[in-house]
Amino acid sequence: MRVLLVEDDADLSKRIAASLRAENFAVDIARNGEDAEHAGLTEIFDVAVLDLGLPKIDGVTVLKSWRSGERMLPVLVLTARDGWPDKVAAFKAGADDFLTKPFKIEELILRLRALVRRAAGHAASVITCGDLSFDAQLGTFELAGLPLRLTAFEWRVLSCLILRKDVIVDRRELIERVYEGDTDVDSNSIEVIIARLRRKIGAERIGTERGRGYMLRAGQ
Repeated sequence: MRVLLVEDDADLSKRIAASLRAENFAVDIARNGEDAEHAGLTEIFDVAVLDLGLPKIDGVTVLKSWRSGERMLPVLVLTARDGWPDKVAAFKAGADDFLTKPFKIEELILRLRALVRRAAGHAASVITCGDLSFDAQLGTFELAGLPLRLTAFEWRVLSCLILRKDVIVDRRELIERVYEGDTDVDSNSIEVIIARLRRKIGAERIGTERGRGYMLRAGQ
């Protein structure tokens, strides 16, 4: 899962990013509205955390720009403002959730996971694919009822695949989600991760569409 974190407070953004990365999220940081607007319109993200009080362009204007550009990623608005008019403006602009500072990082993470899960079309928090299961609220995988140990890169790839099980996920899209938008990464690196996942969950579970990408399917 890849997060666009838009927060002009450098210390706060570093703390949030570190906590998200510790939970296996890929994180891109923008510290002003201009950079945030551009990133949201041109790159792939699973979810965004958007502060309202930003330099250059305010958060509500950024969000309106994303929505007018048909960028439908879920957005959690983060702000020190606690007035009802600010919440109304954010929701009217297209926000999906709202969290007022100060807040607990744990709550932020839970809310982001829920937004990503619902955006992928899953009502239940536990998503299954055969005897492979993913608790999208806790961020944990199990195989045949036993915890599955994964590296951060493996977790990012497998979570993307299981959220869109039975659908081919483009290789370039996986690269963007795993490496935080680093488009210079060799595509063979994804193949290495896929090979490691196949050894851990069974080769038959991950299909390859040559020239396109990969698809997670229930084991035979």
